[in-house]
Amino acid sequence: MRTGEQFGAGTVVVVGAGPVGVTAALLLARRGVDVLVLDRHVEPHPQPRAVHLDDESLRVLQAAGVAEAFTAVSRPGAGLRLLDGAHRTLAEFGRGAGEHGWPQASMFGQPDLEAVLRAALAAEPRARLRGDVEVTGLAQGAGPVRLTVRDRRTGAEEELTADAVLGCDGARSTVRRLIGAWLRDLGPAQRWLVVDLAADVPLDVWPGVHQVCDPVRPATFMPVAGSRYRAEFRLAGGETVADLDLPALLARFGAAGCTVVRAAEYTFAARVADRWRSGRVLLCGDAAHQTPPFIGQGLGLGLRDVHQLSWKLAAVLAGADDALLDTHQAERAPHARALIRLAVLLGRLMTGGGSRAAVVRRGVLAGVRAVPAVGRFAAASRTPPLAPGPLVRRSRWAVRSPVGGLLPQPPIEGPTRLDDVLGPGWAVLTSGGPVPAGWPGRRLVVGTDVVSPELARWLGGRSVLVRPDRIVAAVHR
Repeated sequence: MRTGEQFGAGTVVVVGAGPVGVTAALLLARRGVDVLVLDRHVEPHPQPRAVHLDDESLRVLQAAGVAEAFTAVSRPGAGLRLLDGAHRTLAEFGRGAGEHGWPQASMFGQPDLEAVLRAALAAEPRARLRGDVEVTGLAQGAGPVRLTVRDRRTGAEEELTADAVLGCDGARSTVRRLIGAWLRDLGPAQRWLVVDLAADVPLDVWPGVHQVCDPVRPATFMPVAGSRYRAEFRLAGGETVADLDLPALLARFGAAGCTVVRAAEYTFAARVADRWRSGRVLLCGDAAHQTPPFIGQGLGLGLRDVHQLSWKLAAVLAGADDALLDTHQAERAPHARALIRLAVLLGRLMTGGGSRAAVVRRGVLAGVRAVPAVGRFAAASRTPPLAPGPLVRRSRWAVRSPVGGLLPQPPIEGPTRLDDVLGPGWAVLTSGGPVPAGWPGRRLVVGTDVVSPELARWLGGRSVLVRPDRIVAAVHR
């Protein structure tokens, strides 16, 4: 065993080189932190898994410096169309340009996203990736975190040290197990068959997500990007993949002529870890939470984790109190639970029950179509605000306050985007009115330093304190 190797002052080891882990490494490196990413595999997983991101998540990719490259390998999604068992449209919720400067829905193949992220990581001098290794032990004392790492080819073990460790190593997280954290169920697991498809010519289908609200055979179908499509079918209790007539199921979507690239059974779980931090070891992504796919937030939740953690961890490594890391679980866990419970609820509403439930569902969705405001609310990509806390100064009763939510990123005058103008630290946006003493960060006057009629209307004469992750921390009139 080789001992004592350390990769520089202010070093973070990220365990897991999926999209969440590599994004974490990029965000930390851009804040001056040296990062080593460890992964069990040399190459990324070759098949698509995640296929959707919302506009809030693209703010994270923007912060990591890869949003423009991502748009080159993705396409805007048209929204969600709910169908009955006969594939008749029950309701449609369109998506378009969002308030965050990016499409409200983007469809992509995960291998394409991973290629973009790894290219950026390879070009980042403060970060490096080491594959074909696995973490087998973690120890913490008064000094750095000590990791025992095994080379999967030779079996040789060595000890590394780091100032902090991020467990971004997925649903079967080794880091989660090593810190003694457990997953708690928020809903029943479901077995689904996930089928990735390739078409020789584009299919004549609506370019959004089709959700079949059939209690007998719930299904999802969507164009992904390029020539790729995805179909998903829920498996009944005791049913196996071999029991399905897959060509007949695909034919219902006009996809019978497609090539099946992959067909795999997945268990869609709803879980959140009971503990996200042990000292300087923290969990993010699927290591901390897992969600059913009904609102397309699986990867987005993990990207939000690392966006909201990276600046805090960089501040702690620069000398801030370690108590700042306590806000990681305090902020992210309630947000994750809210979205996971929403996914469970919508899954039940869209696919649960029997024939009577299907009749009720049709009536309810007919009412939704008749009230445009309800449809607009359902189509919005906005997620719940963070709970009040040390970094979110909002009364629990201030339901319309922007505090705890993501600052909008409307168009601004000039060639750059608002987040780039704000810079990497805290910022204050004001219309020229009073700003409380003690608000940290760069002060920008909307209308002078930042020219945007939309942002001026949103401010409405207020001053807002914006965190480095673009969450509104406080408001003053």
